[in-house]
Amino acid sequence: MRIDAHQHFWKFDSFRDDWITDEMAVIKKDFLPKDFQDVLQRNNFDGSVAVQSDQSENENEFQLKNAAENDFIKGVVGWIDLQSANLEERLMHYSSFKKMKGFRHVLQSEADKALMLKPAFMRGISMLKQLGFTYDILIFADQLKYIPGFVAAFPDQKFVIDHIAKPRIKYSKIEEWEKDISVVAKHENVYCKISGMVTEANWKRWKKEDFNPYIDTVVETFGIHRIMYGSDWPVCLVAASYKKVLDIVQEYFSSFSKTEQELFFGGNAVRFYNLETA
Repeated sequence: MRIDAHQHFWKFDSFRDDWITDEMAVIKKDFLPKDFQDVLQRNNFDGSVAVQSDQSENENEFQLKNAAENDFIKGVVGWIDLQSANLEERLMHYSSFKKMKGFRHVLQSEADKALMLKPAFMRGISMLKQLGFTYDILIFADQLKYIPGFVAAFPDQKFVIDHIAKPRIKYSKIEEWEKDISVVAKHENVYCKISGMVTEANWKRWKKEDFNPYIDTVVETFGIHRIMYGSDWPVCLVAASYKKVLDIVQEYFSSFSKTEQELFFGGNAVRFYNLETA
């Protein structure tokens, strides 16, 4: 089964979605399942994982409704207040939705870059595994240094790094990111999404070869069993079409075995998120 492990839906709201700047005008509109299903089918994907873009429980209701009405949405990564006093109650609520697979917090936007190490946040993470929930780590590259201590505290919790931790591809910055992500990769409970790269590159002038050193590092350090494909649609559209994003990784992995390609383009996502394949 071919799975796009990272995409988004939203009904555009200029106040709520103020992260979408004027230079990102192409995505200042609604993006809904009816807009994406044909894109997936044209590119031979069987389904996707829809990831939160707003930090509210209203977002969860919106994404779960989309998933209930569209079979191609195989899983949802929602948002929950991990520091809330009633977290256990809310987690129990979401455990009744079979397509709710995990949660994410926009750590990259926090003033406290080390928020994930705060006791209240870590207490929240400690409650995820008992209900089978995963956790997506959304950070900038300068936060990678906090992640080994974070994931080591929960060796049985499944984590995935979103967007290869957003290295500064536009400026060919790789040395520090490479060192830091290699340390994170030593923790076998951590996966990595090869996603979101075009938006970290020069939006107008990127070339496929710009990404190869970064993909090399992720493949070499995480191995073929802990990496997965994500388009980051529709955010990717500020820099590339869906097909161009896919072409980058299809060309890179074209020399890999059929089994290895199947793992990257779906098998690992199915296993990580416990997606139903029937």
